Amino acid sequence: MIKIIEYSNNYIEDVKNLLVELQNYIVNIDDEKIQKLKNEYKEKYFDLTYSKIKKYSGKIFLAQENNNIVGLIAGIIEEKDEEDKLTNSCPKRGKILELIITKQSRGKHIGNQLLNAIETYFISLNCDYVSIDVFAPNQNALKFYTKEGYKERNIEIIKKLKEHT
Repeated sequence: MIKIIEYSNNYIEDVKNLLVELQNYIVNIDDEKIQKLKNEYKEKYFDLTYSKIKKYSGKIFLAQENNNIVGLIAGIIEEKDEEDKLTNSCPKRGKILELIITKQSRGKHIGNQLLNAIETYFISLNCDYVSIDVFAPNQNALKFYTKEGYKERNIEIIKKLKEHT
């Protein structure tokens, strides 16, 4: 049975390992070969993510199965900058930073449970919307979020100008 719990420091290594698993996946599906997994990624990326969680009223929820952490979702409350205040009417929005399920635990609706946990948290803070950036080649993630009621809002496009040296 899956249990959704809030993050505590007892699970720091589990979270770091999940972040590495996701980055490995992203690196493998990146046709442009821009994404990398550097040696310092595990420690530094956790520190960056956790500092955002602390700074922007965020939360990390974990999925636990048989005392093993098999997934996580991390989200923050986005701060509005001056441009946002001038150009849109959404006063408060949640932002999902990461949603990761271990490869062996996918297909058990754990992502749905984690998504529900973070959305409930955002609702409790009176957020009007929630957003997430999805790596375009990650078609599984795009299908999942679409099925959950998310829709494309902003699309970033790129063009390669020269070969890497």
